[in-house]
Amino acid sequence: MQRLDQAGGRRAAAPRHFVHLASAGRRFRDHAGTQPRSARRSFAERAARAGLALGILALVATTGCRQREVRDDAVDRYSRPLAPGQMALELVPSHEQPDFSIGFGSDRAALLEAIDESLAYYAKPSSKRYFPYLTITHDRAVRSLEALRELVESHVNGATLHREIAARFDVYQSVGCDDVGTVLFTGYCEPIYAGSRKPTAEFRYPLYQLPEDLVKSPEGKCLGRRRADGSLEPYPTRYEIDAEGVLRGRDLELVWLNDPLAAYVVHVQGSARLRLPDGSEMRVGYAGKTDRPYRSLGEKLIDDGKIRRDDISLFTIRKYFDRHPDELHRYLGHNESYVFFRQTHDGPYGSLNAKVTPMRTIATDKSVFPRGAMAFLDTRLPKLVDGYRIAPRPYRGFALDQDTGGAIRSAGRCDVFIGTGPEAERIAGHTKFEGRLYYLFLKEAESRQRTAAAKASEDRTARR
Repeated sequence: MQRLDQAGGRRAAAPRHFVHLASAGRRFRDHAGTQPRSARRSFAERAARAGLALGILALVATTGCRQREVRDDAVDRYSRPLAPGQMALELVPSHEQPDFSIGFGSDRAALLEAIDESLAYYAKPSSKRYFPYLTITHDRAVRSLEALRELVESHVNGATLHREIAARFDVYQSVGCDDVGTVLFTGYCEPIYAGSRKPTAEFRYPLYQLPEDLVKSPEGKCLGRRRADGSLEPYPTRYEIDAEGVLRGRDLELVWLNDPLAAYVVHVQGSARLRLPDGSEMRVGYAGKTDRPYRSLGEKLIDDGKIRRDDISLFTIRKYFDRHPDELHRYLGHNESYVFFRQTHDGPYGSLNAKVTPMRTIATDKSVFPRGAMAFLDTRLPKLVDGYRIAPRPYRGFALDQDTGGAIRSAGRCDVFIGTGPEAERIAGHTKFEGRLYYLFLKEAESRQRTAAAKASEDRTARR
């Protein structure tokens, strides 16, 4: 369900959150990334050489996680591109691995659902073209999830879980935005709004289907608009589409909303659940986006002195445009990127066409991270306290990498799917913390053994 960036950096394929408002298809064979960091230099050593704060070094000795909240104006640095030839993941020696003991949490059923969605993705022949990743083959990725699924179902306690992972799995860590593992975690959600399948005096703001002249690469990236002569040109901007109506009259309208800012939020989140006048519901999901750049609405309002940085939120943005409706199209047009939608009958779905699971699905840059794999998050996430107040709490948990974000770029960004509805929307809007991101793959020897056993079983079945 791609989203644009919540913190104002970009958005996951499509952005996805309040924060967003407030502020690959190639194979990877760089075997250098498979060497343990101990064989080169640890994150701590590199941090020291880089002259980073001593506080980071102290934390590296424990969780290694700088879990502070991040200002909207500092988000861009987390999207720093990797150096040429550099990989996003590095093998972690056992003494630097995090504590996995609480990673399953209380909702194991949701984690099993997410694992099954990734396994269904791996069952598609098209998933094989994205492997090997480092030295990890497609078969090893499958066997890894199967083994982890068995662990989830076994109901092992935390201590046993940690020992099993240490003994049976290779753990990789994102190099982050700074080569010492710092990753910015943001949140996205599926909002709920009113909608109509037909335009009326109230419902006047359409969500468009994907135009036939929008050209995509095999990996789904927009290359531009195809002209009549077959050449490509940049796709029209948001202002040209919404304010000037360049797509009108092409029968591309999927559904209409009664609020232009709500329609914009759906673009940022990448999906929505819509309540129709007859009482039924309709779900829409991400279908594609233009090649235009994403820019933060919230940051523009802050830069222009319209809203103070400390006050920026979806509520204050709505309040400002309620008082200044004549400025809305101009400010929305500041973000040139435009998202297109399709109707879905359940979901929401991520960029792998896998159903996303609250707190068990993440969105990352799929040009640098392994698709569908099991990840482990070590950060802070907001939690609803006393039924209303939101407060950050330490968070460690497993999730599957099943989605993409248009503003989520490089190794220093990760977007967490929070859920559906107003509560998830509030929490997503407060999610902007540093942390560490890990990936788990079954050790190669056990992976080969499991593959051989599976083949032998298939052969026995075929001979019967």
